[in-house]
Amino acid sequence: MLDQTNDFGRELRRRRSAAALSLEQLGKLVHYSKGQLSKVERGLKRPTPELARLCDAQLAAGGALSDLLPQQAGGTPLPESGHEGEVWFMHLDENGSSSFQAVRRRSVMAAGAASVLATRAEGFGGHDQAGNSTETVLDASRMLFDQFRRIGQASGPASVLPPLIAQTHTLEQLAKRTVPRARKALLILASRYAEYTGWMAQESGDDGAALWWTDRAVVLARAGDDTELATYALVRRALVCLYRGDVLQAVELSGQAMNSDASPRVRGLAAQHLAQSAAAAGQYDVCMRSLDRARELLAKDTRDPGSPVLGASHIPDVVSMFTGWCLHDLGRPRRAAEVLDREHARIPEHAMRTRARYGVRRALAHAAAGEIDHACHLTRDVLVPARLTHSATIFADLRRLAHVLRRHPRNASVKQLSPDLSSVLTVITNS
Repeated sequence: MLDQTNDFGRELRRRRSAAALSLEQLGKLVHYSKGQLSKVERGLKRPTPELARLCDAQLAAGGALSDLLPQQAGGTPLPESGHEGEVWFMHLDENGSSSFQAVRRRSVMAAGAASVLATRAEGFGGHDQAGNSTETVLDASRMLFDQFRRIGQASGPASVLPPLIAQTHTLEQLAKRTVPRARKALLILASRYAEYTGWMAQESGDDGAALWWTDRAVVLARAGDDTELATYALVRRALVCLYRGDVLQAVELSGQAMNSDASPRVRGLAAQHLAQSAAAAGQYDVCMRSLDRARELLAKDTRDPGSPVLGASHIPDVVSMFTGWCLHDLGRPRRAAEVLDREHARIPEHAMRTRARYGVRRALAHAAAGEIDHACHLTRDVLVPARLTHSATIFADLRRLAHVLRRHPRNASVKQLSPDLSSVLTVITNS
């Protein structure tokens, strides 16, 4: 690592000198102090991927500086998502929190607790041949799914995970007991519930549970003759890898999904994650091509408007929003801030979680562009919704933002914001 740090420092000094820039001048361009850059050039301080991408952009290095950093392969592999013989128990605490524990089905049977594995459902399907009870349950469950997503936008994952799990289980049990013509629709809807449960599990910070529920969604979808979700599961796994810093694995999974025969929407979402991965690696041209491909594929989306949406559902132009974030990762924070400002204004007011997520990213872009006072103003606006939605992914970006702001300890806005920002970050750390 020390040799790589020295290589980076020498190349940074060479390119800075070729551009006729002093340390102070480059520092103003990338919003790092002269002293910090000096330590990096002398190999005394390890360069961050963010600094490498900023210097790549300002020195027109075409990613050469980013290439000198070690390839990002997460320090820990993806957690196991579980096995066919595994079940999950849910524990609800009096304070409203919940927890989940994986248990081998064989162990439960040996303990004589088989009766808790499934809710009794003998009453399901009894009237299906003569009436429309299943259609009624389907219609109500679809409307309920939309309501769960609305609640998930305004509160923490703990408020929706228990009912989501219960409803997934109910639909699965009903499908086992109904007539064949209704079984497929019930299983497919159950798979969408399971997929959203996985997303909420990831928001709670539990990657293992997220992958378990994603795999469960695939099983349910296949039972309903829907193979689409199996490919989408690759996209979800790629996103988990990105948040864990494993860019190489994210590229592999996204590539598999994009090169599959899945629907244009699923392949378009995969192309977005390829763009994110390329941005994290400092590959501007690859990133922009992937974003163009994502827009092209998503424009061909012909899904049923009445069915649950795979992927983001509260962003009017998801590719533009991802473009803003990719530009930030590519070391172009000012352009990123312009795009994120425009797209954030289009997010519905009720989508609190989505507004908080991209509000933090918007503030981070402005901070990286050197607009510290404005970044602090934007950050204050998202602290309350960030605390309420209790999202692990939002807090990950909030920690990155705090790291950038700490580079400006003498700024009055940073001093004023610091206690409240630290308080919010402490909430998730101690949860």
